Amino acid sequence: MSEEKNQYGAGSIQVLKDLEPVRKRPGMYIGSTGPDGLHHLVYEVVDNSIDEAMAGYCKNITVALEKDDICRVEDDGRGIPVDIHPTEKVSALELVLTRLHAGGKFDKSNYKVSGGLHGVGVSCVNALSVWLEAFVNKDGKRYTQKYARGVPKGKVECIGETNLHGTTIRWKSDSEIFKETITYNFDVLLTRLRELAFLNPGIQITFRDERLETPKEIVLKFEGGINEYTKFLNEGKKVVPEEPLFISGEQNDVIVELSMQFNDGYDERIFSYVNDINTRQGGTHLDGYKNALTFVMNKFLEQNEKLFKKLNPKWNPKATKEQKDKGKEIKIEKLSGEDVRTGLTAVLSVKVSEPEFVGQTKDRLGNTEVRTIVDALVKEKLIIWLEQNPQICNQILEKAVNEALGRIKARKAIETNRKTGMDSFGLPGKLADCSSNKPEECEVYIVEGDSAGGSAKQGRNPKTQAILPLWGKMLNVEKVDPSKVMNNEKLQPVIASLGTGIGKNFNIEKLRYHKIIIMADADVDGAHISTLLMTFFFRFMPELIEKGYVYIAMPPLYRVEYKKQKFRKFVFSDEERDRALEELGENRDKAEVQRYKGLGEMEWEELKETTMAPENRKMKQVKITDAAKADQIFSILMGDDVDPRRKFIEENAEYATLDV
Repeated sequence: MSEEKNQYGAGSIQVLKDLEPVRKRPGMYIGSTGPDGLHHLVYEVVDNSIDEAMAGYCKNITVALEKDDICRVEDDGRGIPVDIHPTEKVSALELVLTRLHAGGKFDKSNYKVSGGLHGVGVSCVNALSVWLEAFVNKDGKRYTQKYARGVPKGKVECIGETNLHGTTIRWKSDSEIFKETITYNFDVLLTRLRELAFLNPGIQITFRDERLETPKEIVLKFEGGINEYTKFLNEGKKVVPEEPLFISGEQNDVIVELSMQFNDGYDERIFSYVNDINTRQGGTHLDGYKNALTFVMNKFLEQNEKLFKKLNPKWNPKATKEQKDKGKEIKIEKLSGEDVRTGLTAVLSVKVSEPEFVGQTKDRLGNTEVRTIVDALVKEKLIIWLEQNPQICNQILEKAVNEALGRIKARKAIETNRKTGMDSFGLPGKLADCSSNKPEECEVYIVEGDSAGGSAKQGRNPKTQAILPLWGKMLNVEKVDPSKVMNNEKLQPVIASLGTGIGKNFNIEKLRYHKIIIMADADVDGAHISTLLMTFFFRFMPELIEKGYVYIAMPPLYRVEYKKQKFRKFVFSDEERDRALEELGENRDKAEVQRYKGLGEMEWEELKETTMAPENRKMKQVKITDAAKADQIFSILMGDDVDPRRKFIEENAEYATLDV
């Protein structure tokens, strides 16, 4: 290397000005430049409107998806100030939109609590947009300013008079930054906007999709707040208590609201928020709640001799001191946090004036004092409520004790296997495994039936593709106790093959394949088997879906062939079949059209070419854009309650396609 190139002096130091750091390292500010980061831009703008609402100045918010991937957020708050800043000598609007760490959230006289505390939100949106325009209605005047990739295209100007008040931000995200997509997903945004409407009772959020020929509009307004949220999450389930338990209180400027209810399922669903920000990774507020709940339930268990004895059958309350001394080695089992949270649905919302989030995307709360406040408040009010409702207390305790007994049984089985040198599972005999031991390049086809399994084994790449044939209908896990799932003969091969364990023992690090492909017949039975498998993954291995590891194979419906012209096409619908026949022109009636009713009808070469070869195959990745809605749909369609399922079928019958 030349001496000139090797020099490192003051001139080598690069200084990024204004919004340049955001464009240079966008992931530092919005988490990623994929779909999550794209949608995060909308959240940043909406959060500013919500902060106005929490401060008492805003009642209506509109979020609109316009054509050409444009987003618009309007509110009827006070409007961003437009006057000249006393020290920076530019309009406050321009300051907010072009400078990092510039905003009204740092001064508590403006906002007592706020989600957007770092002062980088709307300026990041500006920096990462091809263009952005702001409109402010304030003090009887309407103002505007436009920007290109964060740079003002002129000064703030007054464009007329108005009797309205509020702010409108309209922008188009930059495809140079968001290379994967700049198209917003309606369902993803709806999930977040619905959360905000639940968390802020009385505020109306109107969400419009103006990209459609007939615009779609959903109005979100919930006077009941987070109690309505809990009921929404538990829709279609049998619940205890009938109305969610609501706890609220305030201490040292920390406001706590909690809504909780138990259902007849076994999943734990707790949604936690700080200043309306969804803390997906939890934090001190969630730790405080979980600790309090476990403490209180164990306290009431100690007072319930029947259930305590059920969990500790060797315990003798009438034992003499000598007998007790001899029994010191007997371990007293207590309820774990997971035991008491079985079937729990809860929404925890705290308002903190100075929250300490971990990272700009605010996934986890770090304030240690919040843990103590939530813990004390929940303990105090939950104890009072359970004392006043002893029958409900016993119902909750009994379910927790049964869960603990299942956990203890599973633990003893694992300990026994370790002592005998056995693994929890050996690999199932029907699994044709692949030779590679790198999960990132391995995939497993879960195939319906031995016949299709045989074809798949012949057509696979044995290095990277494993085949697991299943036979018969699977267990519907929506209707059974989790303890029955582990040893189910239909599900055990799946559990063993994947290697992760299930439920509370699930460990994604042990996953043996990074593509789990459900390959079933293209008929009603095949669809049912696929649905049963997806229900199992959603309930017991949800992280597989969250990480994008689950796929649905798409075998063709038809083969259109005319051998004289060496014409052969595999197609996936009636429409594609007709188009393929049209290509043959006058010879269309001479073509052979093969309708595949099942995978077993396909030759292994055809199965390989159409459904298994990575360069040709079509697959659908299973994604969950709205976890709460997905949970609700699985409960309705796969649960025991008939009435919600009948209602769902009646409402959606027009969308059904029958194969008869």
